Amino acid sequence: MEFGIFSNGYIPGPAAHDSEMEHTEIMREAGYAVLADKHNWKYAWFGEHHGLVEYSHMSAPAPVMGWVAAQTTQIHVGSAITSFPTTKEHPVRFAERAAMLDHVTNNRFEFGTGRGAGSHELRTFNGVEASETKAMWDEVIHEIPRMWEVKDYQHHGEHFNVPTPHNILPKPYGLGHPPIWVACGNPATFAKAGSHGIGAIAFNFEPIHNLKGRVDSYKEAAENVTDQIGQYQNNNVMMTNACICLEDRDRAREIAKTKGRGYLVTMVNMYHDTMPKSPDAIVWPNAPVDPGWTDEMLDMAIEGGYMLCGNPEEVAQQVEAYQSVGCDQVVFGLPVEGMQHEEIEEMIELFGKHVIPEYDKDPEHSTTKYRKNAVRQYPDFEHPLPDGIDVEIIPETALLPLGG
Repeated sequence: MEFGIFSNGYIPGPAAHDSEMEHTEIMREAGYAVLADKHNWKYAWFGEHHGLVEYSHMSAPAPVMGWVAAQTTQIHVGSAITSFPTTKEHPVRFAERAAMLDHVTNNRFEFGTGRGAGSHELRTFNGVEASETKAMWDEVIHEIPRMWEVKDYQHHGEHFNVPTPHNILPKPYGLGHPPIWVACGNPATFAKAGSHGIGAIAFNFEPIHNLKGRVDSYKEAAENVTDQIGQYQNNNVMMTNACICLEDRDRAREIAKTKGRGYLVTMVNMYHDTMPKSPDAIVWPNAPVDPGWTDEMLDMAIEGGYMLCGNPEEVAQQVEAYQSVGCDQVVFGLPVEGMQHEEIEEMIELFGKHVIPEYDKDPEHSTTKYRKNAVRQYPDFEHPLPDGIDVEIIPETALLPLGG
């Protein structure tokens, strides 16, 4: 298994309305990725949401990923997710931005895609409804690989058009293109991702063992890809959860039992109204449940896969549950409710030093290996070239000569 962190610009409470505090949290979350790069973590995922106050202020992750890439050498940065409503942006912009990130990260960008998170977010963009976004995603996801390959791209579709031939620039850097992923919820979406040969991003708010059927649906479909999106198969299931890993196990368990944990889930229940609510179904501004944690209750929660909690040795044992259900990548959301900034940094270092080496002994990213299998799908040109465009002179400073 491989491991990553996930940042969403989560700023609960009054700090969400204070520019200085907003800046502090955004820069802290970017800094977690830089620290993770030094401690064996392979992926740093950045959410993209719009107008979701407190829950996510990460509306434009591309500049953040560029900032992180400039200060790191190994870690891959990923969009989780780039939403595809064509009323939000023209799809050419998605292709351009992903290819540019492929350059500035030196092939370390992971292209996570999806439909968007709930009606409130979607209605930001000309009032698009959730029922419309499935068809939009289906159309766009098939077209972006064409944009990355052909030099005279043209499209006349149901949800967007490029009426005359254009060369969408830049092209991805080197062999292949960024690994493609899609956010998944129900078993049918997992199977669809597998049949498309793209990675599955799963946001987990239930016991890990409940997800085995969905992972199995993906893996079964991935064995017989029927509609490959892009130049190669990215056979990966990424799963998120919470992790509290500290040298002091008593402090880790204390954090797990603090009041206010679960506030994030009340916001998920409010904003993500297109997906099932958490088991408690509490919606913001109602307070999260304070169950009066006992050690026995916490142990049951850990055993059930609701969280990982303890010292590195304990957490390493708890990670086995993810391996048993077939996850390829496990990702932990940051910040963790109840943990101080310095404790989050400690967790990144401890988990990276003591836990990751037990499960991930290969220094090369799985997506880097998959990309080496890339095979072009389209010709350079899909239309006849016009006459009379023979060039005789170019600047002497050109990087390649004519005919080069």
